Amino acid sequence: MTTSAISTILDNFLEEGIKLSPIGATMLGVPGLDDQLDDLSMEGNEKRAELTRKTLAAIKNETPINEFDRIAKDVAVERLTSELNLNDTFEARILFNLISSPVTSIRQVFEMMKADQAETVSNVTKRLAGIEAAFAGWKSSLEFAAEKGKFNSRRQVLATAGQLESFSKGAFTAVAKKFNPAGDNQALLAAAKSAEAACASLSSWMRDSYAPKCLAVDGVGEERYKMWARHFTGANLDLRDTYEWGIKQLEIINERMWSAAKKLYPDAKTLREVADRLDSDPRYTVEGEEELLKKLREFITAAVERLDGKEFDIDPRIRNCEARLAPAGGASAAYYMGPSEDLSRPGTTWFPTMGRKTFGWWNIVSTWYHEAVPGHHLQVATTKINTDRLNRFQRNRVWVSGYGEGWALYAERLMDELGAFEDPGYEMGYLSAQGLRAARIVVDIGMHCGYKDFDGEVWNAESAFKLLHERALLDEISARSEVDRYLGWPGQAISYKVGERFMMEAREDAKKRLGSKFSLKKFHSYVLNLGPMGLDPFKAEMAVWDGE
Repeated sequence: MTTSAISTILDNFLEEGIKLSPIGATMLGVPGLDDQLDDLSMEGNEKRAELTRKTLAAIKNETPINEFDRIAKDVAVERLTSELNLNDTFEARILFNLISSPVTSIRQVFEMMKADQAETVSNVTKRLAGIEAAFAGWKSSLEFAAEKGKFNSRRQVLATAGQLESFSKGAFTAVAKKFNPAGDNQALLAAAKSAEAACASLSSWMRDSYAPKCLAVDGVGEERYKMWARHFTGANLDLRDTYEWGIKQLEIINERMWSAAKKLYPDAKTLREVADRLDSDPRYTVEGEEELLKKLREFITAAVERLDGKEFDIDPRIRNCEARLAPAGGASAAYYMGPSEDLSRPGTTWFPTMGRKTFGWWNIVSTWYHEAVPGHHLQVATTKINTDRLNRFQRNRVWVSGYGEGWALYAERLMDELGAFEDPGYEMGYLSAQGLRAARIVVDIGMHCGYKDFDGEVWNAESAFKLLHERALLDEISARSEVDRYLGWPGQAISYKVGERFMMEAREDAKKRLGSKFSLKKFHSYVLNLGPMGLDPFKAEMAVWDGE
């Protein structure tokens, strides 16, 4: 890629940002900071914010030298502006949940460290020992925000306190054991115990001192919600229209669910009954963790073979995608973490067992197309290697949920179009995944903006749980976890279905405009090579795509 002033500014921003985020450095695979943690104090936060302000001001003054440069500038201005808005209003500082918080990032970073490196044990020891200071910094930041009248909801604080308590009971001792199986490194064990003590201490403070001061109301209100929705989607949405569209989508999906249900269990009286029967049907279940991992890994390999050279041209460098079991103590949903910048650490899918030994393969199939190939892995890994078009900032720093999650949900739909769910059990799994994303639009907007539910009452945790359990077919544990997630992460949950909507609309528009010139493979290639961006700019770029 031709070097420009814009790419130089953004790459410098990435380099300086890495120095201020050792966790981010490890996630990227950049060496040298693996023994440190981020400074979570107000001082550390302000250093990162000031870097963002300076970069944004500098890049606004530069003129792009070509189309790639223009897109890079537009993406950077939109992302950095959004990040500063969330920072300066304290939104990014006070909102945290079981999926996105310093607690989860600190726990997950150890899963990204290579166990086969000689210096790793020393780095892990120092990093574990630093958790106490990191949490002290975060605590002081929360206290500063509280002095300004800025609080998270009590529900999220108590949930995080519970997560911390869980981690205090052996989570970091398990980390130590991973890097020193013999268990004879006393310094490492002591550091692990200090980390667990820090978890216990912060948990107590959150539960006993901080939570009582926090908001009893879960919803953030329409004004705050619009800011978060804009951040997660990169689009200025009509919330009421999006909400009504979500209701219609859920109705369409539920109708198709009944069609699949009749093929499976003609005597079933409710969709919930169908899901419960599938969970115990030996045709659609997997027994044991080892067998599950085996199937997940075989599934990813088969997906690559099925799609490469047909709907996609998959670069040999990113054909490998790992599957692992998620550490205990997190949320109940599967997730993906991208490869290191040099690809030495592959992209990895994570499956939370939640203490189970029997797993419903019927609803895992669609999820793994979402998380691996052609979903997140193909999108994220393609971005990583796209050095011809994207600068280092775009490849490693930019993430827009509407684009990324929208693509992954589009990937599920694509596999449906390709006949991957002809078996009615797997079709039901796919439809439950689609139903969940439609339901998310309804309950996320509904709860935060105070809309009325189907019984005429304002959407709340219980009515949201009922919808997810009965019409999106989530089990009780997952449904409760999902509700907590939405309430603690306003606007993120809608990004999946909204993003898919933009993807499908772009595809259908291209088909109409290009006629016989339209190629599905070229469409996929172009979408992935654009790189992550907001959905409004994505729509504008796709509207002028020439088919090549």
